[in-house]
Amino acid sequence: MQEGEKVLKASQCYLHTTAGPIAGILYISTEKVAFCSERPITFSSAATGEWRKVPYKVLIPVGKIKEVNEGQNVDQEEQKYIEIVTQEDSEFWFMGFLKYEKAFRNLEKAISVSI
Repeated sequence: MQEGEKVLKASQCYLHTTAGPIAGILYISTEKVAFCSERPITFSSAATGEWRKVPYKVLIPVGKIKEVNEGQNVDQEEQKYIEIVTQEDSEFWFMGFLKYEKAFRNLEKAISVSI
């Protein structure tokens, strides 16, 4: 956290990846959006060949967010998601929120504060 930065919301959710959803916490602050997995992921280190366990983390400065989109599963309308697109056109999909509307509202608030 930086001086003057305020956490607006911390929400349990899932980050969609090509390997499947990863459970974790999405932190929304006045400066950044961050995700940290609840459990570490295991991968093989290219340098050493050893297996390592590390938390899956995503950090997006609010000023680098190009757009935020709401969506829902066409077949199951109760399944809503939030898509964050960065200025570099990276896409991050978050879903499975307990309080979806509150998380989305706080994300919009963080973006409006940074403008």
